[in-house]
Amino acid sequence: MNSGIFRTKSVEQCIKDTEEPGRGLHKTLSALDLTVFGIGVIIGTGIFVLTGKVARENAGPSTALAFVVAGVVCALAALCYAEFASTVPVAGSAYTFAYASLGEFPAWVIGWDLVLELALACAVVAVGWSGYLRSLMDSAGIPMPGLLSGASGGHFGFDVLAAALVLLLTGVLIAGVKLSSRVTGVIVAVKVAVVLLVIAVGTFFVRSANYRPFVPPARETGGGSGLGAPLIRLLSGYAPAAFGVMGVFTAAAVVFFAFIGFDIVATAAEETRNPQRDVPRGIIGSLAVCTVLYVAVSLVVTGMQKYTRLSVDAPLADAFKAVHHPFWAGVISFGAAVGLTSVCLILLLGQTRVFFAMSRDGLLPPAFSRVHPRFGTPYRTTVLLGLVVAVVAGFTTIDVLAELVNIGTLFAFVVVALGVLVLRRRRPDLPRAFRTPLVPLVPVLSVLASLWLMLNLTAETWLRFAVWMAVGLLVYAVYGRSHSRMRPLRAARQAKEPRGSA
Repeated sequence: MNSGIFRTKSVEQCIKDTEEPGRGLHKTLSALDLTVFGIGVIIGTGIFVLTGKVARENAGPSTALAFVVAGVVCALAALCYAEFASTVPVAGSAYTFAYASLGEFPAWVIGWDLVLELALACAVVAVGWSGYLRSLMDSAGIPMPGLLSGASGGHFGFDVLAAALVLLLTGVLIAGVKLSSRVTGVIVAVKVAVVLLVIAVGTFFVRSANYRPFVPPARETGGGSGLGAPLIRLLSGYAPAAFGVMGVFTAAAVVFFAFIGFDIVATAAEETRNPQRDVPRGIIGSLAVCTVLYVAVSLVVTGMQKYTRLSVDAPLADAFKAVHHPFWAGVISFGAAVGLTSVCLILLLGQTRVFFAMSRDGLLPPAFSRVHPRFGTPYRTTVLLGLVVAVVAGFTTIDVLAELVNIGTLFAFVVVALGVLVLRRRRPDLPRAFRTPLVPLVPVLSVLASLWLMLNLTAETWLRFAVWMAVGLLVYAVYGRSHSRMRPLRAARQAKEPRGSA
Protein backbone atom coordinates (compact mmCIF):
# COMPACT_ATOMS: atom_id res chain seq x y z
CA MET A 1 0.00 0.00 0.00
CA ASN A 2 3.10 2.24 0.04
CA SER A 3 3.44 2.54 -3.71
CA GLY A 4 1.63 4.22 -6.55
CA ILE A 5 -1.34 6.40 -5.74
CA PHE A 6 -1.64 4.92 -2.23
CA ARG A 7 1.88 5.85 -1.14
CA THR A 8 1.81 7.41 2.30
CA LYS A 9 3.83 10.34 3.57
CA SER A 10 5.37 9.59 6.95
CA VAL A 11 4.61 11.81 9.90
CA GLU A 12 8.33 12.53 10.18
CA GLN A 13 8.44 13.70 6.54
CA CYS A 14 5.34 15.87 7.04
CA ILE A 15 7.03 17.65 9.93
CA LYS A 16 10.38 17.90 8.11
CA ASP A 17 8.73 19.68 5.17
CA THR A 18 7.64 22.49 7.47
CA GLU A 19 11.30 23.27 8.19
CA GLU A 20 12.23 24.04 4.57
CA PRO A 21 13.35 27.65 4.06
CA GLY A 22 10.57 29.76 2.58
CA ARG A 23 7.94 27.01 2.97
CA GLY A 24 7.25 26.98 6.70
CA LEU A 25 4.62 29.04 8.52
CA HIS A 26 5.35 31.22 11.56
CA LYS A 27 4.37 29.77 14.96
CA THR A 28 2.46 32.51 16.78
CA LEU A 29 -0.83 31.04 18.03
CA SER A 30 -1.82 29.88 21.52
CA ALA A 31 -4.62 27.65 22.83
CA LEU A 32 -6.73 30.75 23.49
CA ASP A 33 -6.19 31.97 19.90
CA LEU A 34 -7.33 28.59 18.56
CA THR A 35 -10.38 28.48 20.81
CA VAL A 36 -11.35 31.97 19.65
CA PHE A 37 -10.88 30.85 16.03
CA GLY A 38 -13.17 27.89 16.65
CA ILE A 39 -15.88 29.93 18.35
CA GLY A 40 -15.51 32.61 15.70
CA VAL A 41 -16.28 30.26 12.84
CA ILE A 42 -18.90 28.06 14.54
CA ILE A 43 -21.16 30.82 15.84
CA GLY A 44 -22.68 32.32 12.71
CA THR A 45 -25.88 32.01 10.74
CA GLY A 46 -26.64 28.74 12.53
CA ILE A 47 -27.42 30.25 15.90
CA PHE A 48 -29.14 33.32 14.42
CA VAL A 49 -31.23 31.55 11.75
CA LEU A 50 -31.36 27.75 11.99
CA THR A 51 -32.84 27.75 15.48
CA GLY A 52 -36.19 29.09 14.31
CA LYS A 53 -36.30 27.13 11.07
CA VAL A 54 -35.71 23.78 12.77
CA ALA A 55 -38.05 24.50 15.69
CA ARG A 56 -40.88 25.43 13.34
CA GLU A 57 -40.41 22.68 10.76
CA ASN A 58 -38.79 19.71 12.52
CA ALA A 59 -38.64 19.55 16.31
CA GLY A 60 -40.45 22.34 18.17
CA PRO A 61 -39.01 23.02 21.66
CA SER A 62 -37.02 19.77 21.44
CA THR A 63 -34.67 21.61 19.06
CA ALA A 64 -32.45 21.89 22.14
CA LEU A 65 -32.13 18.08 22.11
CA ALA A 66 -31.30 18.19 18.38
CA PHE A 67 -28.39 20.52 19.15
CA VAL A 68 -27.21 18.06 21.80
CA VAL A 69 -27.35 15.15 19.32
CA ALA A 70 -25.49 17.16 16.66
CA GLY A 71 -22.95 18.24 19.27
CA VAL A 72 -22.29 14.60 20.20
CA VAL A 73 -21.72 13.70 16.53
CA CYS A 74 -19.27 16.59 16.21
CA ALA A 75 -17.59 15.63 19.49
CA LEU A 76 -16.86 12.15 18.13
CA ALA A 77 -15.18 13.71 15.10
CA ALA A 78 -13.44 16.33 17.28
CA LEU A 79 -11.75 13.63 19.36
CA CYS A 80 -10.34 12.10 16.17
CA TYR A 81 -9.21 15.49 14.86
CA ALA A 82 -7.53 16.25 18.19
CA GLU A 83 -5.41 13.08 18.06
CA PHE A 84 -4.30 13.72 14.50
CA ALA A 85 -3.58 17.42 15.00
CA SER A 86 -1.41 16.71 18.05
CA THR A 87 0.42 13.90 16.24
CA VAL A 88 0.85 15.62 12.86
CA PRO A 89 1.02 19.38 13.65
CA VAL A 90 1.15 20.43 9.99
CA ALA A 91 -1.05 22.72 7.89
CA GLY A 92 -3.74 20.98 5.87
CA SER A 93 -6.00 19.39 8.46
CA ALA A 94 -7.84 16.34 7.08
CA TYR A 95 -5.76 16.42 3.88
CA THR A 96 -2.47 16.04 5.76
CA PHE A 97 -3.96 13.45 8.12
CA ALA A 98 -5.15 11.36 5.17
CA TYR A 99 -1.73 11.58 3.46
CA ALA A 100 -0.04 10.23 6.60
CA SER A 101 -2.48 7.36 7.09
CA LEU A 102 -4.53 6.41 4.00
CA GLY A 103 -2.24 7.46 1.16
CA GLU A 104 -1.75 10.11 -1.52
CA PHE A 105 -4.89 9.50 -3.56
CA PRO A 106 -7.30 9.58 -0.59
CA ALA A 107 -5.43 12.70 0.58
CA TRP A 108 -5.96 14.36 -2.80
CA VAL A 109 -9.65 13.48 -2.72
CA ILE A 110 -10.16 15.00 0.73
CA GLY A 111 -8.01 18.02 -0.09
CA TRP A 112 -10.01 18.72 -3.24
CA ASP A 113 -13.17 18.26 -1.20
CA LEU A 114 -11.99 20.76 1.44
CA VAL A 115 -11.10 23.37 -1.17
CA LEU A 116 -14.70 23.23 -2.42
CA GLU A 117 -16.23 23.11 1.06
CA LEU A 118 -14.35 26.08 2.47
CA ALA A 119 -14.58 28.23 -0.67
CA LEU A 120 -18.34 27.82 -0.95
CA ALA A 121 -18.82 28.23 2.79
CA CYS A 122 -16.89 31.49 2.73
CA ALA A 123 -18.87 32.73 -0.28
CA VAL A 124 -22.22 31.79 1.25
CA VAL A 125 -21.37 33.50 4.55
CA ALA A 126 -20.22 36.63 2.70
CA VAL A 127 -23.56 36.75 0.88
CA GLY A 128 -25.39 36.38 4.19
CA TRP A 129 -23.31 39.20 5.70
CA SER A 130 -24.11 41.38 2.70
CA GLY A 131 -27.82 40.77 3.24
CA TYR A 132 -27.63 41.92 6.88
CA LEU A 133 -25.63 45.01 5.91
CA ARG A 134 -28.04 45.95 3.11
CA SER A 135 -30.89 45.64 5.58
CA LEU A 136 -29.16 48.00 8.00
CA MET A 137 -28.41 50.41 5.14
CA ASP A 138 -32.04 50.35 4.03
CA SER A 139 -33.09 51.21 7.59
CA ALA A 140 -30.68 54.16 7.48
CA GLY A 141 -32.13 55.35 4.15
CA ILE A 142 -29.10 54.28 2.05
CA PRO A 143 -30.42 51.56 -0.29
CA MET A 144 -28.02 49.61 -2.53
CA PRO A 145 -28.73 49.63 -6.29
CA GLY A 146 -30.29 46.34 -7.42
CA LEU A 147 -27.49 45.70 -9.92
CA LEU A 148 -24.94 45.73 -7.06
CA SER A 149 -27.00 43.59 -4.68
CA GLY A 150 -26.49 40.17 -6.27
CA ALA A 151 -28.61 37.99 -8.53
CA SER A 152 -32.24 37.55 -7.49
CA GLY A 153 -35.50 36.59 -9.13
CA GLY A 154 -33.71 35.53 -12.29
CA HIS A 155 -32.17 39.00 -12.73
CA PHE A 156 -28.44 39.56 -13.21
CA GLY A 157 -26.55 41.28 -10.42
CA PHE A 158 -23.21 41.36 -8.65
CA ASP A 159 -23.09 41.46 -4.84
CA VAL A 160 -20.40 44.10 -4.46
CA LEU A 161 -20.58 44.13 -0.65
CA ALA A 162 -19.95 40.38 -0.38
CA ALA A 163 -17.02 40.57 -2.80
CA ALA A 164 -15.57 43.59 -0.99
CA LEU A 165 -15.70 41.78 2.35
CA VAL A 166 -13.78 38.79 0.98
CA LEU A 167 -11.11 41.04 -0.55
CA LEU A 168 -10.71 43.00 2.69
CA LEU A 169 -10.30 39.81 4.71
CA THR A 170 -7.82 38.50 2.13
CA GLY A 171 -5.63 41.52 2.93
CA VAL A 172 -5.92 40.82 6.66
CA LEU A 173 -4.81 37.21 6.14
CA ILE A 174 -1.82 38.23 4.04
CA ALA A 175 -0.70 40.61 6.80
CA GLY A 176 -0.29 37.71 9.23
CA VAL A 177 -2.17 35.07 11.16
CA LYS A 178 -1.56 36.85 14.48
CA LEU A 179 -3.29 39.96 13.14
CA SER A 180 -6.10 37.70 11.95
CA SER A 181 -6.43 36.24 15.45
CA ARG A 182 -6.62 39.73 16.99
CA VAL A 183 -9.29 40.86 14.56
CA THR A 184 -11.18 37.64 15.20
CA GLY A 185 -10.84 38.09 18.95
CA VAL A 186 -12.56 41.48 18.84
CA ILE A 187 -15.35 40.20 16.59
CA VAL A 188 -15.90 37.06 18.67
CA ALA A 189 -16.14 39.15 21.84
CA VAL A 190 -18.94 41.21 20.26
CA LYS A 191 -20.67 38.13 18.90
CA VAL A 192 -20.58 36.14 22.14
CA ALA A 193 -21.73 39.20 24.07
CA VAL A 194 -24.79 39.44 21.82
CA VAL A 195 -25.55 35.74 22.26
CA LEU A 196 -25.24 36.00 26.04
CA LEU A 197 -27.47 39.07 25.90
CA VAL A 198 -30.11 37.07 24.03
CA ILE A 199 -29.98 34.38 26.71
CA ALA A 200 -29.97 36.77 29.67
CA VAL A 201 -32.65 39.18 28.45
CA GLY A 202 -34.77 36.55 26.70
CA THR A 203 -35.04 34.48 29.87
CA PHE A 204 -37.33 37.14 31.37
CA PHE A 205 -39.84 36.62 28.53
CA VAL A 206 -39.94 32.82 28.60
CA ARG A 207 -43.41 31.32 29.14
CA SER A 208 -43.61 27.69 30.25
CA ALA A 209 -46.76 27.19 28.15
CA ASN A 210 -44.66 27.58 25.00
CA TYR A 211 -42.72 24.42 25.91
CA ARG A 212 -45.84 22.22 25.90
CA PRO A 213 -45.52 19.74 24.34
CA PHE A 214 -41.73 19.71 24.53
CA VAL A 215 -41.62 16.93 21.89
CA PRO A 216 -44.58 17.62 19.55
CA PRO A 217 -46.47 14.59 18.11
CA ALA A 218 -44.78 13.03 15.08
CA ARG A 219 -46.09 13.51 11.56
CA GLU A 220 -44.77 12.31 8.22
CA THR A 221 -43.25 14.67 5.70
CA GLY A 222 -43.19 14.41 1.95
CA GLY A 223 -39.41 14.42 1.95
CA GLY A 224 -39.28 15.65 -1.64
CA SER A 225 -39.21 13.61 -4.81
CA GLY A 226 -36.70 12.78 -7.50
CA LEU A 227 -33.28 14.40 -7.06
CA GLY A 228 -34.78 16.72 -4.45
CA ALA A 229 -35.45 13.83 -2.08
CA PRO A 230 -32.97 12.72 0.61
CA LEU A 231 -30.71 9.97 -0.72
CA ILE A 232 -31.81 7.59 2.04
CA ARG A 233 -35.42 7.91 0.83
CA LEU A 234 -34.44 6.94 -2.71
CA LEU A 235 -32.34 4.00 -1.50
CA SER A 236 -34.62 2.54 1.16
CA GLY A 237 -37.96 4.32 1.05
CA TYR A 238 -37.35 5.70 4.56
CA ALA A 239 -38.99 9.13 4.96
CA PRO A 240 -37.48 11.53 7.51
CA ALA A 241 -40.05 12.48 10.15
CA ALA A 242 -41.07 15.85 11.44
CA PHE A 243 -41.51 16.21 15.20
CA GLY A 244 -41.70 13.26 17.58
CA VAL A 245 -38.58 11.40 18.69
CA MET A 246 -37.40 10.75 15.12
CA GLY A 247 -38.00 14.42 14.37
CA VAL A 248 -35.25 15.25 16.87
CA PHE A 249 -32.79 13.20 14.80
CA THR A 250 -34.02 14.72 11.55
CA ALA A 251 -33.53 18.15 13.11
CA ALA A 252 -30.03 17.12 14.22
CA ALA A 253 -29.13 16.52 10.56
CA VAL A 254 -30.09 20.13 9.89
CA VAL A 255 -28.62 21.87 12.94
CA PHE A 256 -25.39 19.90 12.51
CA PHE A 257 -24.51 22.47 9.89
CA ALA A 258 -24.46 25.14 12.59
CA PHE A 259 -21.37 23.39 14.01
CA ILE A 260 -19.37 23.44 10.79
CA GLY A 261 -15.98 25.00 11.35
CA PHE A 262 -14.45 23.49 14.49
CA ASP A 263 -12.27 21.32 12.25
CA ILE A 264 -10.68 24.46 10.80
CA VAL A 265 -8.77 24.84 14.07
CA ALA A 266 -6.69 21.86 12.91
CA THR A 267 -5.59 23.74 9.77
CA ALA A 268 -3.69 26.20 11.98
CA ALA A 269 -1.68 23.47 13.79
CA GLU A 270 1.56 24.42 12.00
CA GLU A 271 1.19 28.04 13.18
CA THR A 272 0.69 27.07 16.83
CA ARG A 273 3.48 27.44 19.36
CA ASN A 274 2.68 24.21 21.22
CA PRO A 275 0.39 22.25 18.87
CA GLN A 276 0.56 18.96 20.79
CA ARG A 277 -1.07 20.62 23.80
CA ASP A 278 -2.97 23.59 22.35
CA VAL A 279 -4.68 22.22 19.23
CA PRO A 280 -6.75 19.57 21.10
CA ARG A 281 -7.69 22.24 23.65
CA GLY A 282 -8.74 24.63 20.89
CA ILE A 283 -10.82 22.05 19.01
CA ILE A 284 -12.63 20.55 22.00
CA GLY A 285 -12.92 23.83 23.92
CA SER A 286 -14.55 25.78 21.08
CA LEU A 287 -16.97 22.94 20.35
CA ALA A 288 -18.00 22.64 24.01
CA VAL A 289 -18.60 26.39 24.41
CA CYS A 290 -20.67 26.63 21.24
CA THR A 291 -22.80 23.58 22.08
CA VAL A 292 -23.76 25.08 25.44
CA LEU A 293 -24.63 28.42 23.79
CA TYR A 294 -26.68 26.73 21.05
CA VAL A 295 -28.74 24.71 23.54
CA ALA A 296 -29.34 27.77 25.75
CA VAL A 297 -30.41 29.98 22.83
CA SER A 298 -32.78 27.35 21.43
CA LEU A 299 -34.43 26.95 24.86
CA VAL A 300 -34.86 30.72 25.21
CA VAL A 301 -36.24 31.39 21.72
CA THR A 302 -38.77 28.52 21.85
CA GLY A 303 -39.78 29.68 25.32
CA MET A 304 -40.30 33.27 24.22
CA GLN A 305 -42.55 32.43 21.28
CA LYS A 306 -44.61 29.37 20.34
CA TYR A 307 -42.59 27.31 17.87
CA THR A 308 -45.41 27.41 15.31
CA ARG A 309 -45.10 31.21 15.15
CA LEU A 310 -41.32 31.48 14.97
CA SER A 311 -39.80 33.32 12.02
CA VAL A 312 -37.63 31.28 9.66
CA ASP A 313 -35.47 34.17 8.43
CA ALA A 314 -34.58 35.94 11.70
CA PRO A 315 -36.10 33.99 14.61
CA LEU A 316 -34.09 35.58 17.43
CA ALA A 317 -34.70 39.17 16.36
CA ASP A 318 -38.36 38.52 15.52
CA ALA A 319 -38.95 36.78 18.87
CA PHE A 320 -37.97 40.02 20.62
CA LYS A 321 -40.21 41.99 18.28
CA ALA A 322 -43.06 39.65 19.22
CA VAL A 323 -42.66 40.61 22.88
CA HIS A 324 -42.51 44.30 21.92
CA HIS A 325 -38.78 44.91 22.34
CA PRO A 326 -37.53 46.06 18.91
CA PHE A 327 -34.37 47.58 20.45
CA TRP A 328 -33.03 44.14 21.35
CA ALA A 329 -34.02 42.90 17.90
CA GLY A 330 -31.79 45.60 16.40
CA VAL A 331 -28.90 44.62 18.69
CA ILE A 332 -29.22 41.00 17.56
CA SER A 333 -29.22 41.98 13.88
CA PHE A 334 -26.06 44.04 14.46
CA GLY A 335 -24.41 41.13 16.28
CA ALA A 336 -25.27 38.75 13.47
CA ALA A 337 -23.73 41.07 10.86
CA VAL A 338 -20.55 41.51 12.91
CA GLY A 339 -20.36 37.82 13.73
CA LEU A 340 -20.46 36.68 10.13
CA THR A 341 -17.27 38.65 9.45
CA SER A 342 -15.20 36.32 11.64
CA VAL A 343 -16.81 33.25 10.09
CA CYS A 344 -15.79 34.41 6.63
CA LEU A 345 -12.25 35.24 7.77
CA ILE A 346 -11.59 31.85 9.37
CA LEU A 347 -13.10 29.86 6.50
CA LEU A 348 -10.77 31.69 4.12
CA LEU A 349 -7.86 30.98 6.47
CA GLY A 350 -8.65 27.27 6.49
CA GLN A 351 -8.96 27.04 2.73
CA THR A 352 -5.64 28.76 2.07
CA ARG A 353 -3.81 26.41 4.45
CA VAL A 354 -5.20 23.29 2.76
CA PHE A 355 -4.28 24.64 -0.68
CA PHE A 356 -0.82 25.60 0.64
CA ALA A 357 -0.21 22.10 2.02
CA MET A 358 -1.25 20.45 -1.27
CA SER A 359 1.12 22.75 -3.17
CA ARG A 360 4.00 22.01 -0.80
CA ASP A 361 3.50 18.31 -1.53
CA GLY A 362 3.70 18.95 -5.28
CA LEU A 363 0.08 18.03 -6.00
CA LEU A 364 -0.55 21.65 -7.02
CA PRO A 365 1.96 24.10 -8.60
CA PRO A 366 4.85 24.86 -6.18
CA ALA A 367 4.49 28.64 -6.58
CA PHE A 368 1.55 28.50 -4.17
CA SER A 369 3.63 27.08 -1.31
CA ARG A 370 5.91 30.11 -1.04
CA VAL A 371 5.46 32.22 2.07
CA HIS A 372 5.85 35.99 2.30
CA PRO A 373 9.40 36.90 3.47
CA ARG A 374 8.06 39.45 5.98
CA PHE A 375 4.63 38.21 7.07
CA GLY A 376 5.32 34.47 6.92
CA THR A 377 1.96 33.76 5.24
CA PRO A 378 1.17 31.88 1.98
CA TYR A 379 0.42 35.16 0.19
CA ARG A 380 0.15 33.81 -3.38
CA THR A 381 -2.37 31.17 -2.35
CA THR A 382 -4.29 33.72 -0.29
CA VAL A 383 -4.48 36.22 -3.17
CA LEU A 384 -5.59 33.56 -5.69
CA LEU A 385 -8.27 32.04 -3.49
CA GLY A 386 -9.41 35.42 -2.20
CA LEU A 387 -10.07 36.60 -5.76
CA VAL A 388 -11.88 33.37 -6.69
CA VAL A 389 -14.08 33.42 -3.59
CA ALA A 390 -14.84 37.13 -4.11
CA VAL A 391 -16.12 36.41 -7.62
CA VAL A 392 -18.15 33.42 -6.42
CA ALA A 393 -19.62 35.48 -3.59
CA GLY A 394 -20.53 38.23 -6.03
CA PHE A 395 -22.55 35.97 -8.30
CA THR A 396 -23.73 33.16 -6.03
CA THR A 397 -27.03 32.46 -4.31
CA ILE A 398 -27.10 30.74 -0.93
CA ASP A 399 -29.72 28.05 -1.39
CA VAL A 400 -27.99 26.14 -4.22
CA LEU A 401 -24.54 25.93 -2.65
CA ALA A 402 -25.10 25.53 1.08
CA GLU A 403 -25.66 21.75 1.10
CA LEU A 404 -22.42 21.17 -0.82
CA VAL A 405 -20.61 22.66 2.17
CA ASN A 406 -22.34 20.18 4.46
CA ILE A 407 -21.56 17.04 2.49
CA GLY A 408 -17.94 18.12 2.16
CA THR A 409 -17.57 18.54 5.91
CA LEU A 410 -19.15 15.18 6.71
CA PHE A 411 -16.95 13.46 4.15
CA ALA A 412 -13.90 14.95 5.87
CA PHE A 413 -15.14 13.62 9.23
CA VAL A 414 -15.36 10.11 7.78
CA VAL A 415 -11.82 10.25 6.37
CA VAL A 416 -10.28 11.54 9.61
CA ALA A 417 -12.00 8.89 11.72
CA LEU A 418 -10.80 6.13 9.39
CA GLY A 419 -7.32 7.67 9.41
CA VAL A 420 -7.10 7.37 13.20
CA LEU A 421 -7.82 3.64 12.98
CA VAL A 422 -5.28 3.10 10.21
CA LEU A 423 -2.47 5.11 11.82
CA ARG A 424 -3.01 3.41 15.20
CA ARG A 425 -2.46 0.09 13.43
CA ARG A 426 0.44 1.12 11.18
CA ARG A 427 2.33 3.40 13.58
CA PRO A 428 1.57 2.41 17.17
CA ASP A 429 5.02 3.78 18.08
CA LEU A 430 4.17 7.41 17.28
CA PRO A 431 4.15 9.78 20.26
CA ARG A 432 0.58 11.02 20.69
CA ALA A 433 0.09 14.00 23.00
CA PHE A 434 -3.66 13.41 22.78
CA ARG A 435 -5.21 9.99 22.24
CA THR A 436 -8.79 9.48 21.08
CA PRO A 437 -10.50 7.47 23.84
CA LEU A 438 -12.24 4.11 23.32
CA VAL A 439 -10.61 3.25 19.98
CA PRO A 440 -11.98 1.72 17.77
CA LEU A 441 -15.45 2.51 19.19
CA VAL A 442 -15.29 6.32 18.94
CA PRO A 443 -13.92 6.47 15.35
CA VAL A 444 -16.42 3.83 14.17
CA LEU A 445 -19.32 5.74 15.76
CA SER A 446 -18.04 8.93 14.15
CA VAL A 447 -18.04 7.28 10.71
CA LEU A 448 -21.54 5.83 11.15
CA ALA A 449 -23.01 9.08 12.49
CA SER A 450 -21.47 11.15 9.67
CA LEU A 451 -22.67 8.72 7.01
CA TRP A 452 -26.18 8.83 8.45
CA LEU A 453 -26.28 12.61 8.20
CA MET A 454 -24.87 12.45 4.66
CA LEU A 455 -27.67 10.08 3.62
CA ASN A 456 -30.19 12.67 4.78
CA LEU A 457 -28.89 15.14 2.18
CA THR A 458 -30.61 15.32 -1.19
CA ALA A 459 -29.63 13.20 -4.17
CA GLU A 460 -29.04 16.42 -6.10
CA THR A 461 -26.37 17.43 -3.57
CA TRP A 462 -24.69 14.04 -3.97
CA LEU A 463 -24.73 14.48 -7.76
CA ARG A 464 -23.09 17.92 -7.60
CA PHE A 465 -20.51 16.56 -5.16
CA ALA A 466 -19.75 13.68 -7.54
CA VAL A 467 -19.20 16.11 -10.43
CA TRP A 468 -16.74 18.17 -8.39
CA MET A 469 -14.89 14.99 -7.35
CA ALA A 470 -14.71 13.89 -11.01
CA VAL A 471 -13.06 17.20 -11.92
CA GLY A 472 -10.62 16.64 -9.07
CA LEU A 473 -9.71 13.17 -10.32
CA LEU A 474 -8.93 14.66 -13.72
CA VAL A 475 -6.64 17.31 -12.21
CA TYR A 476 -4.83 14.67 -10.15
CA ALA A 477 -4.37 12.39 -13.17
CA VAL A 478 -3.07 15.20 -15.39
CA TYR A 479 -0.87 17.06 -12.88
CA GLY A 480 -0.86 15.90 -9.27
CA ARG A 481 0.27 12.29 -9.65
CA SER A 482 3.27 13.07 -11.87
CA HIS A 483 4.41 16.10 -9.85
CA SER A 484 4.03 14.61 -6.39
CA ARG A 485 7.15 15.16 -4.29
CA MET A 486 6.74 11.66 -2.90
CA ARG A 487 7.65 10.07 -6.24
CA PRO A 488 11.29 11.21 -6.32
CA LEU A 489 11.59 10.63 -2.57
CA ARG A 490 10.43 7.05 -2.99
CA ALA A 491 12.70 6.53 -6.00
CA ALA A 492 15.68 7.82 -4.01
CA ARG A 493 14.93 5.45 -1.14
CA GLN A 494 14.66 2.49 -3.51
CA ALA A 495 17.97 3.40 -5.16
CA LYS A 496 19.71 3.24 -1.77
CA GLU A 497 18.27 -0.19 -0.95
CA PRO A 498 20.58 -3.16 -1.66
CA ARG A 499 19.49 -5.43 -4.48
CA GLY A 500 17.42 -8.35 -3.38
CA SER A 501 16.12 -6.58 -0.31
CA ALA A 502 12.48 -7.10 0.53
